[in-house]
Amino acid sequence: MPVVVATGQVVERTEPVDALELAVRAVDLALAGAPALRRGVQQVSMVSSLSATGPAPATALAQRCGMTPRRVEVSTIGGNTPQWFVTRAAQAIADGELDSVLVVGAEAQRSARLAPATGAGHDAPAPPATPDAVVGDERPGAGPAELAARLITPVQVYALFESVLAHRAGRTPAEQRAALAELMAPFTEVAARHPCAWFPTARRPEELAEVGPDNRIVAEPYPKRMCAVLGVDQGAAVLVTSLAAARAAGVDDDVVFCWSGADASDVWFPSARPDLGTSPGIAAAAGAALGAAGLGVDDVEAFDLYSCFPCAVELGAAALGLAWDDPRGLTVTGGLPYFGGPGNNYSLHAIATVADRLRHRGGTAYVGALGWYVTKHAAGVYGAGPPPGGWRRGDTAEIQRRIDSTALEVTDTAEGPAVVAAGTVVHGRDGSVVAAPVVADLPDGRRVVAAAHDDELGALAGRDLVGAPVTVWGAPPRYRLAG
Repeated sequence: MPVVVATGQVVERTEPVDALELAVRAVDLALAGAPALRRGVQQVSMVSSLSATGPAPATALAQRCGMTPRRVEVSTIGGNTPQWFVTRAAQAIADGELDSVLVVGAEAQRSARLAPATGAGHDAPAPPATPDAVVGDERPGAGPAELAARLITPVQVYALFESVLAHRAGRTPAEQRAALAELMAPFTEVAARHPCAWFPTARRPEELAEVGPDNRIVAEPYPKRMCAVLGVDQGAAVLVTSLAAARAAGVDDDVVFCWSGADASDVWFPSARPDLGTSPGIAAAAGAALGAAGLGVDDVEAFDLYSCFPCAVELGAAALGLAWDDPRGLTVTGGLPYFGGPGNNYSLHAIATVADRLRHRGGTAYVGALGWYVTKHAAGVYGAGPPPGGWRRGDTAEIQRRIDSTALEVTDTAEGPAVVAAGTVVHGRDGSVVAAPVVADLPDGRRVVAAAHDDELGALAGRDLVGAPVTVWGAPPRYRLAG
């Protein structure tokens, strides 16, 4: 029976620190009440970090923490990784392969910006010579079409998805921004109560929507206060063991049970997705996890939906059938723009927070995590008591085949008319329009990713581009509005 037996979350706001030091702090905090568990860790799974951690971060962490695990590993890129790691650990424990798995991750991006001036990290021990095993899907998140159009910055890709949702709601970018402020303001209230939140400040909707010097537009409709904040120093650790191991350590009274987990992906490259305003992958992972747990959405007391940008919340809520104002709330941390977005590791904080909540309040909880551009998905269900049917991993194999089969052909050259399927207008720090990438449908059913011609940029700010006729040409493709 897999259980979450210990959790730790840390934040550093003042002193320079490296990511491994934050990870060590998180582990020490998690294991402070059960030191015997430290000696029994059989596997250390480290979430890939954007911060400098060397080629063997899991090995280095184990050495610093006095552990001698059988296996050490580090993940590929992806915000889905923390939940994927926990699901994988729970299955290994249920299968009798392992008894104790430590999942840990950290980012020190704030300190990295300070490093040239402070010398932060210069005294860190030399990294181990042998690289850790790398696990996970290594495919890049952007395909040739996205790369040719320089459509790789997450905020731009997510803003494309948002444009479809706004168009369907009949809203201009400004109107959509106002609506999103109502969605995200409750997230700030949750962050204000979380001891490890980077921005523990409750904000009114108008503070999120109003554009100004400290809340500039990044990619329409998103201003800064609706975007994940990467410049944080945060770490988290979650120890998953068998119930027997928890009993042997005398800490089984406070365990949280892993009920189920499932994984899925959307059509891999964004430009090839037939509908840029839905996520069959989230629906598949969520449905499989809840189904394996024997629960419906109405049976769950708490949710944490991935929230790097508002459309991730919208797509997650739609996949689950949740209203924006569901009284149970859509986050337990405050989300990536307000709690903080520590690279790929955000959802480990969500899992740790869920575990703390279930220990004190009981019930069940759902955590949804995603990687790349609403691409890789992992869902987990947790409970204060044991699952009636035991741990189960949801099967998404058949629905994954159906999702993959819907991919559209994407071309890197096109000449002639097209219709915009999704688009955004990107602003520079001075407020000027610097780019306006679109994904467009060609008359023959193929897709093309195109960048606006420079002489078009001034006319695109504030416009709903979805459905607009354009003329595309060249390689890489460019476009102008038709007519």
